[in-house]
Amino acid sequence: MVAGVPPISAQVSELARTDPDAPAVTCEGRTLTRAELDRSTNRLARAYAEFGVGVGDYVSIAMPNSIEWIQAILACWKLGAVPQPLSARLPDAEFTGILDLKPRALIVGRTDPRGLVPSVPMDFTPAALSDDALPDAVSPVWKSMTSGGSTGRPKLIEAGGDSRIPAAIGYPLGAQEGDVNLISVPLSHNTGFTTAAVGLLQGHHLVVMPRFDPHAFLGLIAEHRVTFLTTVPTVMQRLLPVYRADPASYDLSSIRRFWHLGAPCPPVIKLAWIEILGGEAVWELYGGTELQALTFINGDQYLTHPGSVGVVVAGEMKVLDDDGNECPPGVVGEIYMRPAPGSAPTYRYVGVTAKSRDGWDSLGDLGHFDADGFLYLSDRRVDMFTVGGRNVYPAEIEAALAEHPDILSCLVVGVPDDDLGQVPHALVQSSTALDEDAIRTFLVDRVAAYKVPRAVEFVDRPLRDDAGKARRTAVRDEVIARAAQSS
Repeated sequence: MVAGVPPISAQVSELARTDPDAPAVTCEGRTLTRAELDRSTNRLARAYAEFGVGVGDYVSIAMPNSIEWIQAILACWKLGAVPQPLSARLPDAEFTGILDLKPRALIVGRTDPRGLVPSVPMDFTPAALSDDALPDAVSPVWKSMTSGGSTGRPKLIEAGGDSRIPAAIGYPLGAQEGDVNLISVPLSHNTGFTTAAVGLLQGHHLVVMPRFDPHAFLGLIAEHRVTFLTTVPTVMQRLLPVYRADPASYDLSSIRRFWHLGAPCPPVIKLAWIEILGGEAVWELYGGTELQALTFINGDQYLTHPGSVGVVVAGEMKVLDDDGNECPPGVVGEIYMRPAPGSAPTYRYVGVTAKSRDGWDSLGDLGHFDADGFLYLSDRRVDMFTVGGRNVYPAEIEAALAEHPDILSCLVVGVPDDDLGQVPHALVQSSTALDEDAIRTFLVDRVAAYKVPRAVEFVDRPLRDDAGKARRTAVRDEVIARAAQSS
């Protein structure tokens, strides 16, 4: 990516040489030093090579968060291969659909349902291979993520550059050499993957959670004196009742940068964390996996521009109406973005084509700028629905529901209605016994009457995963199917 910059793997090896005993990664009480991580991944890379993995080859990594996950991506980079993370919990049909998009040389952590690609288990232990350094190799694509996102179909998003990534990639995020970096979101998602990569490049001590648990999250911050982390709004929401129940038990004073991204954050959740950590520590990023352009906002800016995701700090963004005209401040349209003129492309799609207008790409998000250049998100175009001809954005209703102190997770979808075309249907996970009337009464003063859900369904499970993602279309289809069966 940058001439004269060594590949990620070489930079990690140099960090191991300069401070071999520094902790590199910790998970479930087990820690590898930088030297141990470097030597173990030299052996693992040689083992992958025996399966035929080489420069440019795809390696799918389908494992939960773990030390083994970190070792797998580093072994790939040492061979010049392309790490391609996948959720360990994907159903076979979806897993196969992604595998069909591009040939793989190896799958780590899961077998190929088609029986075509060799695989090794998560606990794979290489034979007695050398742990000596390998020759430097450059991966032509430093990561390849999966997403349904703006196209509605699974796709691969190949990073636009190779593995010669400078450590300075973390500087705009406020990351510093030697940070203690808590990884609480799935490493198979771009937030977790990129945060881990930044940490490896800057010599962070990565503290990896195998799965999210609010007590463990807060306890690990105090135990390891975490200074840097990235998370998502659903995690922030699940943490609040635990922290508020006993704030004296959780020392969060070490945190210097608390980033959140991946989904709109309900204002009540955002404001709570600004109060807990201070406005200088809480930061938000918007931009998507494709990274054509980015916005940043810190907590102090948010207090003067409530609801905003910030100002453009990289690339370019604009808001267009359905006819392709640029919207004036305050008018909602579709957000389009592109890298700064003269910059190299930041991504490539495999399996689909980007939605573009004259060189500007859309991720399907709706929003508007204000007169000060701050961007505000409404929702995704595919999630918006109309009630009697009026646009309704689920995120607005979900933000209002999130203000209820007993609601842990919520999701709103539009379902068919004979009179109005569609009406809101809410799914709610709560910490106490609530009923539909209580929810509707709570919302009456917070959203317009037509946005109050006609039905409220109570569930006993989180409605978003640990990366803040929800399969909204699938949920909507399930709600409609149940209604059809009961009619």
